[in-house]
Amino acid sequence: MKTEQQYFEESIPMAQYMEQMTTPVLKEKSFVVYENFNVNPEDELFALLKEEKPHILAITEDWCGDAMLNNAVIRKIAEEADLDIRCAFRDADTDLIDRYLTNGGRAIPIYLLLNEQGEVIGKWGPRAPELQQLVTEMRAQLPEKGDPTFEQKQKEMYTSMQDKFVHNPQCAQWVYEDMKKVLSKAIQK
Repeated sequence: MKTEQQYFEESIPMAQYMEQMTTPVLKEKSFVVYENFNVNPEDELFALLKEEKPHILAITEDWCGDAMLNNAVIRKIAEEADLDIRCAFRDADTDLIDRYLTNGGRAIPIYLLLNEQGEVIGKWGPRAPELQQLVTEMRAQLPEKGDPTFEQKQKEMYTSMQDKFVHNPQCAQWVYEDMKKVLSKAIQK
């Protein structure tokens, strides 16, 4: 069984991952978030990250709306702290994601913070709590799964949610604030 460090070493850098995304709409939206979101370099998190120098392994896929938002935010964090962040494709090897299930499911993205020895010292994902609440509220508005309009309504919900992620800066800010808490706690242990 491969270690998380081995997955990290075999994975591609986040910048390369974003450039080669194959879902055009989500690629464009991810870059809009990336270009419009800025971290605060004065946050004490960055001094800690620069000192500890962890690396980050993202378990992701480019068809995922949550990844579209979250990858852009964590890339900004990694760039500000000069950290190596790489992406493993969830569906290429499910052994990795199966170690980090969310409520029994293979929810993505998941970000693993690894120390110099390659040990997992922290995990974040797949969503900030405020976004989870938003998704829960939006899903509650959907018809029952057996309803003939369910698939269309669900598709519309995902599109609407992705548009919120892109056009409401608060969404990226929620991700940033929650990531900061988790990353700070992981490196201060």
